[in-house]
Parts: sequence; C-alpha cells; structure tokens
Amino acid sequence: MLGRIARRGGAHAPAHRGPDPRGAVAMNAAAWRITLSAALLMALVTGSRAAGALYLSPLNSATGVGLAGLSLGLAIGQLGVGLLQPVIGALADRLGASRIVACGAVLLALFTVAPAAWPQAAPVLLALVLATLAGSAVASNALLLGPVNRTVPAARAGQAVAIVGAGASAGQLLLGPATQWAIEDWGWRSALVASGVVLVFALPLSRALRGAPCAPVRREGGAGTAGRASLRRTALRDSRFWRVAASFGLCGFHIAFLTAHMPGVIERCGLPVSLAGRWMAVSGAANVVGSLAVGALLRRSDPARLLAAVYVLRALGIGTLLVVPATPTLMLGFALAMGATHMATLPPTSQLVARDHGVQQLGALFGVVMLVHQLGSFGGVWLGGWAAAATGGDALLWRVDLGLALLAAALAWSLRPLGR
Repeated sequence: MLGRIARRGGAHAPAHRGPDPRGAVAMNAAAWRITLSAALLMALVTGSRAAGALYLSPLNSATGVGLAGLSLGLAIGQLGVGLLQPVIGALADRLGASRIVACGAVLLALFTVAPAAWPQAAPVLLALVLATLAGSAVASNALLLGPVNRTVPAARAGQAVAIVGAGASAGQLLLGPATQWAIEDWGWRSALVASGVVLVFALPLSRALRGAPCAPVRREGGAGTAGRASLRRTALRDSRFWRVAASFGLCGFHIAFLTAHMPGVIERCGLPVSLAGRWMAVSGAANVVGSLAVGALLRRSDPARLLAAVYVLRALGIGTLLVVPATPTLMLGFALAMGATHMATLPPTSQLVARDHGVQQLGALFGVVMLVHQLGSFGGVWLGGWAAAATGGDALLWRVDLGLALLAAALAWSLRPLGR
C-alpha cells in the first residue's frame, strides 16, 4: 500500500493512507504474533540498554576511564547505530527481520558479557560500542517497524507501533530494578553476566518473526527495484520527511541523555544512588501507559498535532526540574513525566512517514530517520558526560534539552496536513 503524492502549487502535499486493502480492521493471529514478538524484543534490548547506565559507575571505578571517556564510547556506539539503521532497515525489507535478529542476539550477548571478563579500558570501550551496534540488529525501529506495519491492518498500525513502544518501556520497568538489585547483591561482574544470559532469549523470539511480509521483491525488467528506488528518492527530496527526521533527532538527544546519565544525575543531586532503580521502574511504567495512550489517540487524532503535544509536555517536565529543588519525590514525578513522553513519540513519527510515503519501504525510510535520531543520541550522550565532568552538574544540559524540546514541538506542528 503506497501513499499518493500530489502536487499543490508546486509543493508536495501529504499523501494519506487510503482504505485498507488487507480487509478487516481487526488484527489476525499473524499480526498479533509479529507485533508481540517485536514488543518483547524491544523490551529485552531497550531494558538492558537503560539498565546499562547502572554499570557506568562500577566500570569507571574498574577502568579509570572517567565519565567523559565512557560517555564518548557510548556516544560513538549511538552514532554507529545511526549509520547502520538504513542498511539494517533495507536488509529487513528484502530478507526479513528474523535472520538479522538471530545473528544480532548472539553478538549482543557476547559483547554484553565481555567487560566482566576483561575489565580494562580499551576492551571495555570497544565492548560498549559493539554491544550498542549489535543491539540495533536485535531490536530497532528500522528493523521492526516495517514488518509490523506491513502485517497489521492500516487502521490498527498506530496502535500496533504503540504496543511495540510499550514493550520497550516494560523492559525498562522490569530490568532496571532487577539490575540494581543484582549489582548490589551479586556485584557488577556477576550482574553483567546475568544480563548477557537474559539477552539470549532474543533467539527464540527471532523465530516468531518468520513469515512477516517483506517489501515487494524485484520483478521482471527491474520494475520492483526501480519503483522502490523512485519512492526513496521522492521521500528524500521531500522537506516534510526531513522535518519528521529532525524532530526525531532532537528526541534522540533527550532520550539518549536520560538513558545513559540519569543515575549519575540523581547521584549529583545528592540523592540516594538506589533511587535510580526506582526512577527506571516508574519511568518504564509511565512509558507503557503513555505509548498505549498515544496509540489509541492516533485512531482519531492527527499525528503531527499529537507529536507536537508530546514534545510540549516533555518541555514542561524539563522546565519544572530546572526551577524546583531536587527531592526524591520530585525525581519520581519527573520520571512519570519523562516516561509518559518517552516512546510516545514513536507511533506518530512512524505514522507521519507512512502517511506521506507508504509502508512498503518503511524499513529503509525509517532507517534514515533513525540515522538522524542517532546523531541526536550521540550529542545527548557525549555532551551529557562532558557537561557533568566540566561543570560538576547538569543544569547546562537541561537548558539545552529544554530548547530542543520546544524546537521539536515546532517542527512537529509544521507537519499538519495542508488545509487544516
């Protein structure tokens, strides 16, 4: 199903997704299987990545690299993920996601455990980068959203993407406190090995993705390939596409900073280190609610307006943190606000791309969007570590983040359909 691209006054007007050619609006068994498998994969990878922030302090003590150095290693990994996303998305469109997930799961488990076996500066930094890259081959938006959108009826696509986002949130809710407990009771090295073992569960989940439809294959005379290339070129020349990508890049700055540095933020505020596990749990629970709520609202709301509202709510939460003294209660309230808007940006962002350019090339196109997202993530992780090391606090980063959230809201608002 392809979005139609029409011209109005020489500009590309948004192409809306028409009647669902797949028939019934209800999701069938295959659609639920693909959606829930994608959600569980996101839970494993996103949850372990969020919990990975709890290892930064012990890794710093074991290696002496310093917070800025570890942050740079994580940031390079985020940048590498962005560069890989268009490739992973295109491969998933052509070959199916199952094979890619299976290979990525083995590598992710190995690289996750590596710092426990070799806790020295260079191996740890290399493992951080490679684990981040492998994680994108197990669960990333470019990898999973294409199969989900091609399997689920169009009227339910936003809701299905919200379920995938909620899965990521559930992973943070469960693995954050569990990792905090394991580090305190077993030590960080044993806890890291346990984290690697948990990630092996991605292997059976990869089998559940078999049978998910790929993008149309090459037809006689190369028409299929030429058509795909034409669609991608059309999207990459569309300013609306790049505004979607830019807003998601600003989102990446914010999310990557929170994921990598929030335990350190709590510690630098003079609050108990153990609060970090509760912060992750509260944020993860709010994330599930926020993602599902946005998915439900998408059935009757314009995704651009909804996306702008999410970014405004995020800005209000950051502004409150800047002006109100830090207490455990405030931090948990901040976790609610940030969790509710965390993965809530994903359903409307993906639907904006699908509305304008269709779902058949969504993996490749969202790979480009994710490249921009990861450029923002690089900035959030690296600048967050540098600012904390240079100033001893996080106020500078929060001010930058506030401005970027408001800019993202403005970009999203500009994506409203013409004539509305």
